[in-house]
Amino acid sequence: MSAQQFFAWAGGPASSWLGLGLRLVVGLALSAGVGWAGFKRASLSRSGLLGAIAVGTLTFGLGGWVWGLLLVAFFATSSALTHYASARKQPLADHFAKGSRRDLAQVLANGGLGAALAMAYAATGGQPTLFFAFAGAMAAVTADTWATELGVLSADRPRLITTGEAVEPGTSGAVSPLGSLAAMSGAWMIGFLSLALQLLQGRLSGVPWNPRLGWLPLLAALAGLAGSLFDSLLGATLQASYYCMHCGKETEQPIHRCGRQPIHIRGWPWLDNDGVNLLASLAGALIAGGLGVLALHV
Repeated sequence: MSAQQFFAWAGGPASSWLGLGLRLVVGLALSAGVGWAGFKRASLSRSGLLGAIAVGTLTFGLGGWVWGLLLVAFFATSSALTHYASARKQPLADHFAKGSRRDLAQVLANGGLGAALAMAYAATGGQPTLFFAFAGAMAAVTADTWATELGVLSADRPRLITTGEAVEPGTSGAVSPLGSLAAMSGAWMIGFLSLALQLLQGRLSGVPWNPRLGWLPLLAALAGLAGSLFDSLLGATLQASYYCMHCGKETEQPIHRCGRQPIHIRGWPWLDNDGVNLLASLAGALIAGGLGVLALHV
C-alpha cells in the first residue's frame, strides 16, 4: 500500500466490512496507547481509561485519523492544563465534583458525542457537515476545559455570567477575563488544527482541496466559544449546586469532601457537571454543523 493509499484508507469512512474491521483494530491500538499514557500520568481513572479506549476506537475507526488526532489534541492539552499549577488549584478542590483523574462519565461527557458523530459519518458515507459538527463539539469541550483550568488561576475574582456578582474562584457559572481568553484560545486551536489536518489529509491522499473548508477555523471557534458560554450559563442556573454548612463552602458535590451532606441551593439535582459538559458539546456541534451546511452548500 502506497502512502497515498494509506492516508486515503485511514482518512475517511471505510468502504468495506474488512476495511472497517481493520480501521477499528488500528483505532483500538492507538487509543489504548494514548489512554494508557493518560492513566499512568494520573489523568484518567481505570473507568476513564476504558472510556477513552472506547471513544478513541470509534472516533478513529469510523471517522478517520483526522478525527482521532483532534480528539487526542483535546485530551493532551486538557490533561496538561489540569496538571499545570496543580498546587495552586488544590485549595479549590472543594468546589469541583471530581478530581483531576477523569472517570468514565467525564470521558463520555466530553468525547461521547464526537464518537456518535463519527458513527453517523461512517453511516452516511462521509457527510462533510458532520466533520464541522465534530470540530464544533471538540472546540466547545476544549474551550470549556481550558477556561476552567486557567481561569481559576486569575488574580481577579470571577463573576457570575448571569448577574455579574463577584464570587469565589471555581464557582459554577463564573467567568473571568483570563478564563474567557483561555476559552477563545482553545476554540481557535481546535479550529485551526481542523483546517490544517484536512489540508494535510488532502495533500497526502491526493484528494482535491475544497476551498469552502477554509471556513473551518472561524466556524469551529465561534461554535466552541458559544458552547463554553452555554456551559457557564447552565452552571449558573440549571446545574445542581450545594452548600456545605459545616465547611461554609459552595460545591458541586452532593456529598462534600468532609463527608457531610450539603444542602441543595439551586439547579436541577440530576444535572451535574458531566451533563452540562455534554450539553455544551452538543451546542457546539449544532452551531458548527449548521454553519457548516451554509458554508458548504450555499
